Amino acid sequence: MLNRVILIGRLTKDPELRYTQSGTAVATFTLAVDRRVTNQQGERETDFISVVVWSKQAELCAQYLNKGRQTAVEGRLQVRNYENNEGRRVYVTEVVAENVQFLGSGQGAGAMERREASSRNENPFAEDQRPIDISDDDLPF
Repeated sequence: MLNRVILIGRLTKDPELRYTQSGTAVATFTLAVDRRVTNQQGERETDFISVVVWSKQAELCAQYLNKGRQTAVEGRLQVRNYENNEGRRVYVTEVVAENVQFLGSGQGAGAMERREASSRNENPFAEDQRPIDISDDDLPF
């Protein structure tokens, strides 16, 4: 039998970190994952998938992940159930992460990276009005 899940998506909000009574860290977050196909309106639909991370990796997720951050999660699908305050059985489906990779940056940092990349591609002589003195011997052609 095989129960393996691999997801790449963006966090919908910052991870929530808690500790069990025995002191084990547990972090939860929701990953927004776009579907490959579009709907009838030509828009991509998104699935919002609950993720649970345990131990040291939970602490690292809480420290380094934030809303909008692109993340890859590898783990297993788990369905658990409990009885709520009204006496009804509630079923919860979630991914228990065994490996979390921090991929992209958050939304704000992405704009800064694009600005830095565009400034690296600019002409370094654009503001300089002086002629460039190059001899024919220095040209590669």
